[in-house]
Amino acid sequence: MDDAEKLARQRFLTLNIIRFIGVACAFAGIANIAGKLLPEFSPYVGYVLLLNAAVDVLLAPAWLKKAWARQDKAS
Repeated sequence: MDDAEKLARQRFLTLNIIRFIGVACAFAGIANIAGKLLPEFSPYVGYVLLLNAAVDVLLAPAWLKKAWARQDKAS
């Protein structure tokens, strides 16, 4: 494996971990809003978790792609 392939694998793994965390936050947020997870903090923590999930799943990959493109262009 050359350096470019290692970098591509690392970036692919990073994107998938971020997406997985986003999905986990969405499930935790829904469970919190329903009162099943940490009911003493319901529903406000659930809304924060859902917002975090939306950012992780929808926006973070695009931001990382742009940052990596700038980084590749600079080197």
